[in-house]
Amino acid sequence: MVLDRRAFLKGVTIAGAAGFLGGTLAESAAARLAPAPGDFDFIFFTDTHIEPELNAPQGCDACFRKIAKMKSDFAIMGGDHVYDATAVDHSRAKTVFDLYAKAEELLEMPVHHVIGNHDPFGISVKSGVAANDPEYGKKMYEERIGQKTYYSFDHKGYHFVVLDSIQPTGDRLWDARIDNAQLAWLEDDLKKAGTQTPVIAAVHVPLVTAFTTFAGEWVRAGDKYSTLSVGNASEVLRLFAGHNVLAVLQGHTHVNEIVQYQGIQFITSGAVCGNWWHGPRMGVPEGFTVASLRGGKITTRYETYGFHSIDVREKF
Repeated sequence: MVLDRRAFLKGVTIAGAAGFLGGTLAESAAARLAPAPGDFDFIFFTDTHIEPELNAPQGCDACFRKIAKMKSDFAIMGGDHVYDATAVDHSRAKTVFDLYAKAEELLEMPVHHVIGNHDPFGISVKSGVAANDPEYGKKMYEERIGQKTYYSFDHKGYHFVVLDSIQPTGDRLWDARIDNAQLAWLEDDLKKAGTQTPVIAAVHVPLVTAFTTFAGEWVRAGDKYSTLSVGNASEVLRLFAGHNVLAVLQGHTHVNEIVQYQGIQFITSGAVCGNWWHGPRMGVPEGFTVASLRGGKITTRYETYGFHSIDVREKF
């Protein structure tokens, strides 16, 4: 049998085109069948830094009571639940986690949690906790909070991604990074979400921020690790490319700012604790962010709740 090369190539071309068009049509059909994103509000609050001192429990109560009245679909807690679990013993760590759990009951809504740099247990040498302690590092956080440190969930046509930017180091410090295992997970997670689904991410340490340009003496020089922004943010942004990422919600710096980059809003919220329960932080009062999703778009506003510190002073 003699094979007609031109006929063969023509067949391959037609088959290839049909396969391509079939895939494109299938994707278009899936996009048409997908329900339109719903309209709802959710709350992003961060950096409660709850502790027995400085009227912090009363401040959290006041904040959470105001959040509860807003009847939002859910809340995302942006990290630094407690002050502090990293440099203390078991008793103190459990005390502050218990305080947080009691306060959160006032919210009366689902809460999704982001780990902050003050949440891992015993990672500082000051704690006196051994690295082989069964609750060391992120284990106590996961047990107390009841969630993993990175995960995703869907709500009314939106895909939410929670990232873990806190990586304890071998020398009992921490680095702000998204580790390799998490990057691989994120790539796969976004691929499953598709290119059309609107995505909102949440992370404690900012991926993109202007903080270091206006913070002045607040910025510490010579730190061994990245602690004010995620050191490998470019790797995360590369994974975001080609997806419908609307916004990244961030905490950690206790200031309120929005930076627009590559079509994404990087929304850093002021802190529930303000300046660590010592009044406003660089002019930003104690508060939280209300996020409104309408027609696949996001808008936010910052709300205060009237807390008055018992000891107003500046603190880094």
